Amino acid sequence: MTYDLIVIGGGAAGFFGAIQCAERNPALRILILEKSNEILSKVRVSGGGRCNVTHACFDPAEMISHYPRGEKELRGPFHGFLGGEMMDWLAEQGVETKTEEDGRVFPSSNKSESIINCFMALCRRYQIEIVTRTTVSLLERKEGLWALKTPVEDFIARKVLMASGSSPVTWKIIKTLGHTVIDPVPSLFTFKIKNPLIDGLAGISVPLAEVTIKGQKFKESGPLLITHWGLSGPAILKLSAWAARALHEVHYQFEIQVNWTGEEAKKVLQEIQKIKETSGKKALLNQVLYQLPKRLWQRMIHVLKLEKSNFADLKSAQIEALVTMLCSCELKVNGKSTFKEEFVTCGGIDTKEINFKTMESKLLPDLYFAGETINIDAVTGGFNFQAAWTTAYLAADAITQSLD
Repeated sequence: MTYDLIVIGGGAAGFFGAIQCAERNPALRILILEKSNEILSKVRVSGGGRCNVTHACFDPAEMISHYPRGEKELRGPFHGFLGGEMMDWLAEQGVETKTEEDGRVFPSSNKSESIINCFMALCRRYQIEIVTRTTVSLLERKEGLWALKTPVEDFIARKVLMASGSSPVTWKIIKTLGHTVIDPVPSLFTFKIKNPLIDGLAGISVPLAEVTIKGQKFKESGPLLITHWGLSGPAILKLSAWAARALHEVHYQFEIQVNWTGEEAKKVLQEIQKIKETSGKKALLNQVLYQLPKRLWQRMIHVLKLEKSNFADLKSAQIEALVTMLCSCELKVNGKSTFKEEFVTCGGIDTKEINFKTMESKLLPDLYFAGETINIDAVTGGFNFQAAWTTAYLAADAITQSLD
């Protein structure tokens, strides 16, 4: 039997692409092949099990600023299908969404199962076949069709949508077909740090901090979270995404500077001098500055050996040390940790070899790409999913038009 479309990969992009094709033409014979025994795994774990389905950014020019890789390529596609369109589509399927203060969009149910159940119901409605535990080992062009070889059986398709995420097996196949694959390296990871300043303070968060990689151009700001192994939170995750390749090159051994206050050092210095002049008798341990968590502030004072000091006691060198601690605190990073189960890589199929109006290969006819299998990735916040939805949407549009 010849399928109209075979989708390689049972994740977000693969399912959405298959469903979009079926919606446009319910008569199509569509098959999804997934190498593992679990489908939509990232959808299930995203957002702590709530599924951060997209981001409420409706301006394509602003949206692309969240993509370290893919910014130029996604500008056009985002004019066709962005977060608003995805939210509208979900609403049409009976899945209401909500937008949180930081712009992240979740199902109103706060359950990723709402998205998964929606996708599965549509697959049943359109009779989309799903086969798991099936790895494609060979993809080749034969007599105007695509032949797919797996350990279970062989398949034939008129069109193929590659949506297999960060799959070394798939990338190897793509290389044999003549495509260029940018070597993947991790993105979206946390920093391993062992330092007396933060040891034992896991769970403490700072609402707005600025983190800079010493000797590099990379700098990000946002909430910062102290963990059992080091530092995490949006500021760190954004930084890891933008600096992914640079940090890989130094084997994740580097130094960062943390501004815990989010303020300029000059302003912090003025604030401390003001307190010294007007309220000098106040003990440093009890006068927490910049709404820092009390335990973190007291640890800073302890590390600086100022536990018994009040502001009036501070010498110039001690004030300078306190400002440095607050505004340019140096911490040695010794490795990385994966951000929960939401593993993201930068790398994949070279964007230069893809037509971003149709998501079709520029080298091979009837072969399309969507999602993370392409060299596109974003910071955390629903942006990676939106790239998956958008590229799958465009691919589906092109596939169904060419099958008419």
